[in-house]
Amino acid sequence: MQPLVLWVAALVAAASAVSVPSTQIPVVDLPTFSWIEKEFRNNIDFIVWTGDSARHDNDEQHPRSVAQVAGLNEFLVQKMYESFGKRNGDGEDEDPNNDYVIPIIPTLGNNDVLPHNIMQRGPNQWTRAYTRMWRQFIPEAQTHSFEQGGWFYVEAIPGRLAVFSLNTLYFFTSNAAVDGCAARSEPGYRQMEWLRIQLQFMRDRGMKAILIGHVPPARTDAKTQWDETCWQKYTLWMQQYRDVVIAGLWGHMNYDHFFLQDFKAIDKDTLDGRMRTDSIEGQENDVHTAVSGEYFIDLREQWAKLPKPPEKSASGKGKKKGGKKNKKDRDKQRQRHKKYLERIGGVWAEKYAVSFASASVVPNLLPVVRVFEYNTSGLDSVLSGPGSDTVADMDLEDDDGGMDAFRRKKPKSQKFTVPDPPSKSAPPGPAYSAQSLSLLGYTQYLANITHINNDFIGDNATHSADLELDAQKWKEGKHKGRKPRNKDQKPRPKEFKYEVHYNTRNDSVYHLKDLTMPHMLDLARRIGAFVPQESIKDGLTDDENLSLGSLKKGRKDRKKKEKKHRKHKHKYGKRNEAWYTFIRRAFVETMDEEDIEQNFGH
Repeated sequence: MQPLVLWVAALVAAASAVSVPSTQIPVVDLPTFSWIEKEFRNNIDFIVWTGDSARHDNDEQHPRSVAQVAGLNEFLVQKMYESFGKRNGDGEDEDPNNDYVIPIIPTLGNNDVLPHNIMQRGPNQWTRAYTRMWRQFIPEAQTHSFEQGGWFYVEAIPGRLAVFSLNTLYFFTSNAAVDGCAARSEPGYRQMEWLRIQLQFMRDRGMKAILIGHVPPARTDAKTQWDETCWQKYTLWMQQYRDVVIAGLWGHMNYDHFFLQDFKAIDKDTLDGRMRTDSIEGQENDVHTAVSGEYFIDLREQWAKLPKPPEKSASGKGKKKGGKKNKKDRDKQRQRHKKYLERIGGVWAEKYAVSFASASVVPNLLPVVRVFEYNTSGLDSVLSGPGSDTVADMDLEDDDGGMDAFRRKKPKSQKFTVPDPPSKSAPPGPAYSAQSLSLLGYTQYLANITHINNDFIGDNATHSADLELDAQKWKEGKHKGRKPRNKDQKPRPKEFKYEVHYNTRNDSVYHLKDLTMPHMLDLARRIGAFVPQESIKDGLTDDENLSLGSLKKGRKDRKKKEKKHRKHKHKYGKRNEAWYTFIRRAFVETMDEEDIEQNFGH
């Protein structure tokens, strides 16, 4: 069996329409832990837990309190211990990091603090509270660092693999208490410096790293979640440490998807180690269906523009009578291929980095957990070197005088240290070529709570008018003609269990041999394609093909376009199956085929 990494997100965050008193935990969490313990206690290597463990602050009738936010997080720590803590006295020693059978690496979510989204520069009440709550997860040598800013790392495989837990609240555009990553006085700047120093430490020791955080570095016209200065530095770090970093794992958005960091988007000033402190910031809004729809269409726009490998010469073209290609044609083909490789960063596509965003356990959608598999070749002989109780020294001078800096006029630009790139003799890292610690794939598990709750009566649309459901409380459509059971009726739930939703390694649509960058780039390109993978554009001019722009103009324009091309319906009947599957999985099977076609097109 391949070693596994369990990824859970938003374990207790209640859905926006549900009010959860401080004494009540969403019922889905309890069987989730029972299932996870049964399935994975003895066959996973470590757990990443990407935050938002307190319910969202959406219910004005039941405002949250500091005690509730802390209490829900303490409850989750206790559940983790019940499922993965050592038993029969095995963990009874003075080392709190020895209390679990496997490492567990949590990270702070924007709803794990109060007010939500807002975190002042540390140390503060929340970094102190989580230093205490997570003392069993945070290596002792890093407790001071965590209390200062809420960031730390764990050597999940000592001497080989470190998992970095980033405090993305200091990068988040909705955190009005901070101001990006350009000024030395900002906690975002200090965290980026810490990350740079520690990644260099990993490189020097021959180790690799996975980065985790709550708010992802998503960056499109419809959704920008990090301050631009933080995104610029992060993407530069990913470029310079591409031999070290394997992937980024993120939560927050509640939609199952991935996205790419394109190194071409790094500004020239950033590459030169200069950054303005008055950069234009993006605007973060709560993610909902309408916003996410534009966000996913923007992703497709970006991926539609990805460089495409040159088409091979058609059979028979460019050949002499003897069947050999003309030298001129071969040279042209080589030149096209060379230019393509230059555009993507060589055969390993080293001009991009990949980020994975997971849906959540307590969701707006259906509960999911994810389990990654990774390559273990060569891990039998662990490199000698300092263990997880060692951290690189970090000496940051606070030239701006600590908190007083917030009251001073900041310079328009500041310089910073640009990390060294990989050595020219260094091979590509595990994010790019299949090797030890490369991610092989993941299995997504889904709990169909609509089926499990068994709350419906009626199977068709023959009910009388008095059974109509309040449109504000229930969405008609796939549930039309079915009525929720009376609230006083005794529940008859079915057995709670997660089932395999999909596995990237044997998926008939994604075709992912592994999760290295060349394969992820190919998948993004296929998802972004406007013409379905099997050509259907014969007989249509370029102007007659539906474009992404038409999707953004709204339903009215799409209907006009569809009417105009009705005569071509038989030729435009097929859809881009990769795009359709990507959207269907992003919404965790809660959006039916008609809605997907209507909102996202082919």
